[in-house]
Amino acid sequence: MADEKQCPFCDCSERVLKENDLAQVILSDPHKVPGHLLIMPKRHVEKPWELTHDELAAIFDLIFFVEQKVIGKLGDGCDIRQNYRPFNELGVKHVVFHVLPRSQDDYLYKVSEQYEKDLYVDLDDMERDAVIDLLK
Repeated sequence: MADEKQCPFCDCSERVLKENDLAQVILSDPHKVPGHLLIMPKRHVEKPWELTHDELAAIFDLIFFVEQKVIGKLGDGCDIRQNYRPFNELGVKHVVFHVLPRSQDDYLYKVSEQYEKDLYVDLDDMERDAVIDLLK
């Protein structure tokens, strides 16, 4: 586990916009879209599966709260993302959920996602069976 004293999300109280007992919301800086919010546990947690059920409930309470606030004002919908990338040396090692306000043909779509259409391929039987076996 990384040193909590070096984690920028373990000491960000001056940036907190909304919180409950176990989780908090801050603006992402840098951000991908206007209104890009980060929701995270207050406790230093590096892997999503290390979150307690209470922490997950607290995080999703805040996610649902901010989604309802931003939809219709900062976007027509939202993407909710959580990335676990231990190979990314640039990222902060603290579980974070991203709430990204989205609209059709928004900035994020124009600069990258419009090119993702060609990344989708049909699911073949061998891959489907391998994943089903993995999850048993």
